[in-house]
Amino acid sequence: MLEALIFVVFPFCMLFAAISDMLSMTIANRVSLILAGAFMIVAPLTGMEWTQYGLHLAAGALVLACTIGLFALGAMGGGDAKLMAATSVWMGFGTCLVDYLLIASVIGGLLTMALLVYRGSVLATMTRNNLFLRHFADEKMGIPYGIALGLGGLLAFPASPLVQWALERTAS
Repeated sequence: MLEALIFVVFPFCMLFAAISDMLSMTIANRVSLILAGAFMIVAPLTGMEWTQYGLHLAAGALVLACTIGLFALGAMGGGDAKLMAATSVWMGFGTCLVDYLLIASVIGGLLTMALLVYRGSVLATMTRNNLFLRHFADEKMGIPYGIALGLGGLLAFPASPLVQWALERTAS
């Protein structure tokens, strides 16, 4: 049962955040709350040591502090900041967190470049009223970075400590 929660909750939240940001340019607070809350309930039940548990929470707090700063400067959306922090709680300090941040940054950079090219093209004017592409085509809109954060989270997730624990449990 615990393994199923690990394999379902995180990926579902990442996909939901990515799709939501793509369609509405928002990431609901409940996504970040579900991610953080699920971690805080599940991690101790896996036998995670309290020091590790605290370090995972500290990773989320550190990322939240940095992303709030970026939000205050207008460089990041509030939903993106909260999602990054909640995702970082699952990754903890270590290579998994670094992988997540790097992967999300690369995907975000590629997404930004692709949207800038798309917004300057004739295709954008032809698809401006399309439900799925209207925010992509609008030059006044920001970049739906939740897509990059969701994909980055999904790609880094298999190396996370909780997934490793769940894989060991299901293998035995």
